[in-house]
Amino acid sequence: MTKLRQYPDCYYEASRRYDLSCPVLGEDISVDVCIIGGGYTGLSTALHLSEAGCKVAVLDSHHIASGASGRNGGHVGTGQRRHQEDLEKLYGTAIAAKLWQAGLDAVALVKTLIEQHHINCDLQKGILHVAHKPRYTADFRAEVDFLQQRYGYTQARAISRDEVSELLGTSVFYGGLHDTASMHLHPLNYALGLAQASKTAGAQLFEYSPVASYRSQGQDITVSTTNGSTVRAKHLVLACNGYLGNLEPRISGKIMPINNFLVATAPLGEGLANSLIRNRLAVQDSRFVINYWRCSEDGRLVFGGGESYRSSLPSNIAGIVRKRVLAIYPQLEDVPIDYAWGGKLAITLQRMPHVGRLQQNIHYAHGYSGHGVPTATFLGKAIAEAICSNSEQFELFAGLPARTFPGGTLLRWPGMVAGMLYYSLMDRF
Repeated sequence: MTKLRQYPDCYYEASRRYDLSCPVLGEDISVDVCIIGGGYTGLSTALHLSEAGCKVAVLDSHHIASGASGRNGGHVGTGQRRHQEDLEKLYGTAIAAKLWQAGLDAVALVKTLIEQHHINCDLQKGILHVAHKPRYTADFRAEVDFLQQRYGYTQARAISRDEVSELLGTSVFYGGLHDTASMHLHPLNYALGLAQASKTAGAQLFEYSPVASYRSQGQDITVSTTNGSTVRAKHLVLACNGYLGNLEPRISGKIMPINNFLVATAPLGEGLANSLIRNRLAVQDSRFVINYWRCSEDGRLVFGGGESYRSSLPSNIAGIVRKRVLAIYPQLEDVPIDYAWGGKLAITLQRMPHVGRLQQNIHYAHGYSGHGVPTATFLGKAIAEAICSNSEQFELFAGLPARTFPGGTLLRWPGMVAGMLYYSLMDRF
């Protein structure tokens, strides 16, 4: 069967360092755990379960990491998607403190896996958060003080407008927060490195094997693919995120799939690249629909921004994102865009991951809301631990209340569009 890349213009595809050979599932097999989805969640689960001695199969409908795991901004941020002060108000100080530690552990886990398995993914330190409105500078200072006083966290500092301008070569921002414990990387090479490590540990990875349905029979689960083959397993993990579709209606209404857009410029040359971002930092701004960017290993500006909520991608991604690039860096007017692509992620109403069990032997985790590189890696490990009887970290996230989008899967789209349009206007005005 010929394998076609889903997004041929993606820069990450053009610069990937791993060439996995994963077959189509062409026969019926039996395993301990079947994982649906070959992104960070599924690959981390597969790696940790395989290392624990379990027989594991991963099914992906396209090629491994073809979804958001292979085409995101590559930011590996500390904390959770919600601010820590918000988490204390939502869940209380005890749960919030555990979530803070889990966020730190997630970043540490990504670094550990990269080192242990020698994953070549251009790991770099530091994320700079920048204020696109003056009032956010006070918010950044308050956040730094809160984290230092409440959690003893000293790796974040507020910086002035002048220092932001010096670091970024632009004067459009009013200040910032520099987090030196956060990291960034080449997301596809990281995912493919996890996949290679999973295979080495014994996991079976199958590409172009879409799942049509599954059924539970006593203590066994049978997963059926559209290819006609089946997987019989003792445990099932749903790791589909924005690609869950109608596979499991009981949880699909908790997430909203959205598309995010990225571009990569032509190589800038060392001098221009260093003038735009010093010290190989990654950057993200304070907009509700954020812009985020960094320089690649070969000196391109990789810039993400803009969203859509339909199933298909717009035809002019390069034009959409280019406007955002030039609003920050007008000096790039004559620099061509070499690559433009989109990726589908899933958000939740509360912007915290939706995690749980449908029954004792069916686990799921999704809805990372743009914080997926560390969180999905961490929750994959947590699912593996829960299957192997240590469920402490899994239960922490499974215990967080999850709200259904108004109207469920039928009416969530128009409501989300209206809400995002409102916040987009607030970003501007």
